[in-house]
Amino acid sequence: MVSRVIPVDPFDLVIFGATGDLAQRKILPGLFRRHVAGQMPTDARVIGAARSDLSSAEFRAMARETIAAHVDPALQDAALLEDFLSRLDYVALDVQAGTGWEALRSLVRPDVVQAFYFSVAPVLFGDLAEGLQAQGIAGPGARIVVEKPFGRDLASAQALNATLAAHFEESQIYRIDHYLGKETVQNLMAVRFANILFEPLWNAQYIDHVQITVAETVGVGGRGAYYDRSGALRDMVQNHMMQLLCLIAMEPPWHFDPDAVRDEKLKVIRALQPVGRGDIVRGQYLAGGGGPGYLEDAGNPSSDTESYIALRVHVANWRWKGTPFYLRTGKRLRARTSEIAITFKEPPHSIFDDARGWRENVLVIRLQPNEGINLKVMIKEPGPGGMRLVQVPLDMSFATALGAEGADMPDAYERLIMDVIRGNQTLFMRGDEVEAAWAWTDPIIAGWQARGDRPQPYDAGSSGPEDALMLMHRDGRRWREIRE
Repeated sequence: MVSRVIPVDPFDLVIFGATGDLAQRKILPGLFRRHVAGQMPTDARVIGAARSDLSSAEFRAMARETIAAHVDPALQDAALLEDFLSRLDYVALDVQAGTGWEALRSLVRPDVVQAFYFSVAPVLFGDLAEGLQAQGIAGPGARIVVEKPFGRDLASAQALNATLAAHFEESQIYRIDHYLGKETVQNLMAVRFANILFEPLWNAQYIDHVQITVAETVGVGGRGAYYDRSGALRDMVQNHMMQLLCLIAMEPPWHFDPDAVRDEKLKVIRALQPVGRGDIVRGQYLAGGGGPGYLEDAGNPSSDTESYIALRVHVANWRWKGTPFYLRTGKRLRARTSEIAITFKEPPHSIFDDARGWRENVLVIRLQPNEGINLKVMIKEPGPGGMRLVQVPLDMSFATALGAEGADMPDAYERLIMDVIRGNQTLFMRGDEVEAAWAWTDPIIAGWQARGDRPQPYDAGSSGPEDALMLMHRDGRRWREIRE
């Protein structure tokens, strides 16, 4: 299978915060990989902007080092690297001091696609948006890309949306969630809506429950101070996992169109029932495995912030009445894995005398590692001696099914940045979607704060708190094993 690489229109991409971790680790290496793939036109340009007093030559040297560190050596062709570096410029810009705007204006061309990536703290979003307009840099079709967090509650999300809307139209604002750029996440939509096989079964009549797991082996580490103001619910559930839930639960849109898709996702969020106290489990990892505990990592011995959370969620509509969605995410767990597992109900009648070997059909969408789709089905166990059932996987690992190209899929940031240049907002969150997610999340947080609930301790390298197991067991179900 040969993938098609479709070049985008000429563009100027300005990266605010170009010397920061995200730009150096993801954005610049991703752009270089798109250049190697032949997707960047010859007159595309990338302009770094940050407070550091660097020359363009020094910025190119920095980019050379970060590409060497974060791009597969097999892709680091010397000629292509020099060509890519020649497209880079840099402006020392301090938005709060108001310096550097004139130099930036002299570099940004008015006759190409203009994109401005806000890889900075959200507190600067408003100043950047205002500066781009006041200085006459952003043209009528300019696009801005903003990173999460999109607020920390409904009120702050509304304020942030209002600030951006004062300077840019909603059609110009790209709220980036890198989970939506993953190949398997988009394949979830393809599996559902491009195959008659699944959609007739995609409802409460045939699906017993859905599990969404995002497990990490690392702790909060150097992000301790930030994470302690956030926690697993704000950091993962309200955005990444909410988006995955929406793609599973949404109705078929009338077309694969940005607003059509986002309209259906918004309906799911608004249909989420409030989560009761008994449907939430929170935890903090203990020291172990050669690493400190959460309280030490956070630098706050009295912290009541969760590094793990599990929830049982219900979507109040006809399609999903009675089918629970179980969400869990946490740090310092047994393995690093992200997956969606759709477990189907048992057949209404078994024709086999001995069905003890029977197990449910499960559709597993693996997001990381080893992206792919796996469908577990029942077959006859080979050999004589009667009809014995055994469960086997119909496995499609992208690396196996698609060969070398499947193993070297574009990073999520690569795909999403190219979508910004194309003007395609399908995989980006809309303002009302963000606010609806916070409107559902805020009462959950307010409830445990009012009760004074504290997270339960759990062992590093485990599957999380014991009560998370009971969340499933009392429903007669079990979590899938956390493993790579």
